[in-house]
Amino acid sequence: MTGVTRFYKVEDGKLERTHRSCPKCGPSFFLADHYDRSSCGKCGYTVFKRKGKKGAATVAKSRRTPRKRTKST
Repeated sequence: MTGVTRFYKVEDGKLERTHRSCPKCGPSFFLADHYDRSSCGKCGYTVFKRKGKKGAATVAKSRRTPRKRTKST
């Protein structure tokens, strides 16, 4: 098991988890860490990461105006 060491860290004789665990599946299932979200591979639970700096107000993107519909014959 070579990949297990990235999920745990030992400090002061105590075992600490480095990744979040899934609140639905339990502590034995870790959330995968993607660039914009963390997700569970078993149940699909997803937590999205915030964009921008902490404490700063995020600026909403301006939406483009929708196309006008025309009747087709």
